Amino acid sequence: MPSATPASTPQASPASPSAQRPLKVRLLRLWDYFSEYRLGWIIAIVGTLVSALTEASVPALLKPLLDEGFTQGSLPIWVVPLAIVGLFALRGFAHFASQYALARVANEGMVKLRRQLFDRLLTAELSLFSRQSASQLSNTIVYEVQTGSTLLVTALLNLARDTFTVVALMGFLLFLNWSLTLIVLVLVPIVGLIMKTMSRRLYRYTRQAQTTTDQLAYVVEENVLAHRMVRLHGAQARQAERFHGLSHRLRGLSIKAASASAGAMPLAQMAAAIALSVVIGIALYQGQSSGGRAVTVGGFVAFIGAMLMLIQPLRRLTDVVGPVTRGLTALERGLDLMAEVLPEASAADTEPVERARGDIELRRVSVAYADDSAPALSCIDLQVHAGETVALVGPSGAGKTTLVNLLPRFVLPTSGQVLLDGRDLTDWPLAGLRAQLALVSQDVVMLNDSVAANVALGASEPDRARVQRCLDDANLAAHVATLPQGIDTVLGHNATQLSGGQRQRLAIARALYKDAPVLLLDEATSALDTESERLVQQAIARAMAGRTTLVIAHRLSTIEHADRIVVMERGRIVEQGTHAELTRAGGLYARLHSMPATATATATAPHADPAEAGDPS
Repeated sequence: MPSATPASTPQASPASPSAQRPLKVRLLRLWDYFSEYRLGWIIAIVGTLVSALTEASVPALLKPLLDEGFTQGSLPIWVVPLAIVGLFALRGFAHFASQYALARVANEGMVKLRRQLFDRLLTAELSLFSRQSASQLSNTIVYEVQTGSTLLVTALLNLARDTFTVVALMGFLLFLNWSLTLIVLVLVPIVGLIMKTMSRRLYRYTRQAQTTTDQLAYVVEENVLAHRMVRLHGAQARQAERFHGLSHRLRGLSIKAASASAGAMPLAQMAAAIALSVVIGIALYQGQSSGGRAVTVGGFVAFIGAMLMLIQPLRRLTDVVGPVTRGLTALERGLDLMAEVLPEASAADTEPVERARGDIELRRVSVAYADDSAPALSCIDLQVHAGETVALVGPSGAGKTTLVNLLPRFVLPTSGQVLLDGRDLTDWPLAGLRAQLALVSQDVVMLNDSVAANVALGASEPDRARVQRCLDDANLAAHVATLPQGIDTVLGHNATQLSGGQRQRLAIARALYKDAPVLLLDEATSALDTESERLVQQAIARAMAGRTTLVIAHRLSTIEHADRIVVMERGRIVEQGTHAELTRAGGLYARLHSMPATATATATAPHADPAEAGDPS
């Protein structure tokens, strides 16, 4: 059965609404995730404050060193070396403590946010998977959370450190010479203006670059998954053109973002250079006009040293716009995902339910995926008794997969009711409802885990004896016994080391282990060799025993012994009955049955119809 929610090519998204909020609101929104390790914040802030104060202590040592040490010769020789060693020892310890605490804060917040995002992914409305590709979602949850957390927390601590440093140096400058310091204060509004302008430009370019990165990753993912078809159809040139086009676009956006970030530094430095020239000129005037008494050599050198030391933290304050913007943008994509994507209705309801009998009923059920498109199902009435095997047949686009996807609520009816044991599916707890259903799809999906974990999917601890019995019943135990670690062998990405028939039988073993009263079977033996088909058919027969079974049939010869065959066309049931009854009736089933086997499988294959993909959007 094809996936109910096929991935779509990621589209360029508009700027996040989060970007329109004030910076304070945006930061408070993230505070919940990074506030738990309060001791880390205290250590980081105290360490940052101490580190900033030691910055101002360096030029403060110059005044007594020059005035009392060299000019007057009254300063003890041991004082300066001791002060320098002690100062840098304190500074080093404060730096270590703040960096360690910073790493703890960033990682604690990252774990919490990533856990919430993944939990939301596990319960999200299925429409999410038709709007965003696997690469987009994995990029948001894994890479952007990590990058955003590290960038943002680091940038905020650097912002605090450099702000404290600027305040400390400015206080020292005012103490030395308030009139000269007024000139330095001219830098502050200029730097502020630069930061505001660059922040707006940088956010726009960063957002566009992240969207383009998603699109580029999707092209790579698409070509990895479809590598055989691309080569078979000679489409390499076109795919390379797509990739190169997006690469060039990403390069242009990255360069623009880099230029916006880099342009702030020379502007800030130019402002500092102008201020420095003015300060030196005024200091020389003060010193010459007062006979050198107003400005001592040590005081002037300390002042110039402190002023020059202001340039570096001011430059970093300008540069901090980039990391803060990139960190916020990355993390807000995750927050926006949680805000925009709702969990499935009653997904959190874990009320225990009794095992269902397996009676299924559809009452006037219609499904439309879009208002302006033809309905995938139209006024379907169908009753399936407990233990009955019903095969669904019909040409591509008939609605077979959509009908089956109604039962686990992968698709919701536009109108009508779907009932299990006389109870509307919306009244069942979602987890309890899905516990009544087992699915064997032609699109076999396996996790990168052991054979046992894949068979016992959903169980907290696999029952090894039960896993072995299910593998026996699925005709797969002999092959699993040849694997290096038996049922503990890790299968790798989607069990690609297994053949198609073996993967089908592993999916059947999974259904047997679940032991659900209703089996949904996308019978997919048409692509298997004769021996594999025989083994799969035997396993399918065991899986169907004693269960209500809905079979989507692609090869009509495999469902001739079904209790009932339901023939569908254009979203409606056109006829139903046993194989013999339908053959005698001479309708659509008889025409499909008279077609060659290959043509029948092609005509009834569900992958040709987008509606049958079960897109719930």
